Amino acid sequence: MNNISKSVYRRLTSQSLLGTEIGTTGQRAARIISTRETQQLRSYQISSQKPQLRNRSSIAGARSCNIPSAATIHTMSRRVPIESQQVDAPLTCSATFLVLSATHTPDSISTIRSVLSGIGGLAKNVSIRDLNASFACTVGIGSSVWDAITGLPRPSELTPFKEVKGKTHTAPSTPGDLLFHIRSERRDLNFEFERQLMDLLGDSVKVEDETIGFRYFDVRDLLGFVDGTANPVGQAVTESVLVAQEDVSAESGTAQIGGSYIVVQKYLHNLKSWKGLKTEQQEAVIGRTKLDNIELDDAPAGHQMSHKSLATVEDEEGNEHDILRDNMPFGSPGSGEFGTYFIGYSRRLWVVEKMLERMFVGVPEGMHDRILDYSRATTGSVFFAPSASLLAGLGD
Repeated sequence: MNNISKSVYRRLTSQSLLGTEIGTTGQRAARIISTRETQQLRSYQISSQKPQLRNRSSIAGARSCNIPSAATIHTMSRRVPIESQQVDAPLTCSATFLVLSATHTPDSISTIRSVLSGIGGLAKNVSIRDLNASFACTVGIGSSVWDAITGLPRPSELTPFKEVKGKTHTAPSTPGDLLFHIRSERRDLNFEFERQLMDLLGDSVKVEDETIGFRYFDVRDLLGFVDGTANPVGQAVTESVLVAQEDVSAESGTAQIGGSYIVVQKYLHNLKSWKGLKTEQQEAVIGRTKLDNIELDDAPAGHQMSHKSLATVEDEEGNEHDILRDNMPFGSPGSGEFGTYFIGYSRRLWVVEKMLERMFVGVPEGMHDRILDYSRATTGSVFFAPSASLLAGLGD
């Protein structure tokens, strides 16, 4: 098995929440490598001479993923010594965003805990039906049920979504204890996984929101612009998304290592008003050209900033902090509903909170993100995606 020892290989496949990209045998991995991933420009390279981390390019929807060498695994384990969930799974053609709240039935928490601990097996039951479909599911747990479900110290930044109220627009806070980010190349696989999941959860949960997303042409939103260009790639994905050892204090414990904060929002677009703008006006709002996605210059200080500029977050030292977006369009022309489901993964929750403050309050205050004049936020929730190891251990 080249440089991957059998014991490490078994650990990766058993602890992985999904395991479909690595598979249970080398032949399965090779099979995955040779088909749809190649068609979608996701380059899988098995090379002991040149190990690389997974790379993402949101502009073309292209992703690349490696089966790491033993040396790479050792390096990664020093950074995050726990197997994380597959938060950087490939961008797919279909996704389901399922937000649930726990009910107050006598066995609700124990049922939820049991289901979450077996989520890896459930994912394998579904993903085995089409190994080329890039099936993945990420589980997020909200602050109100974290203690009861895990019995572990709460991640240091995990709190309910904080409403952001500007002079003109508001980002509301809405209920949600559990998030299931389900995605694959096939809508039927997502459906089947959700069906089995809800059967297992039964009356221990109620549905707060269910949104079915789809990829729109060359990863564009329904406003007509490429979405997710600023996503990190390569090593920057891990550095931007996963909580590391150095982020953890003695009080917060190690449960958050290898995990990621998740913020979700549902935006509804007023396409009629948006289409009333000239292309140049739309480009000024977004900060990029519409046809070829070229970044426009930032506005001078004190002038109206574009969405691109307001969504860029720096710390006090001037260091820029990225988040990983897996946004997807959703809607129904027959019912006149058109929207974007925002989902952001981050190593640091404050980065997303700062981005939303800049958008809704404005910089300077009062000069809000003009995209909000055409896109209204209707939901807002925060979750933490713990490591796959932590999830599996909930059944112990």
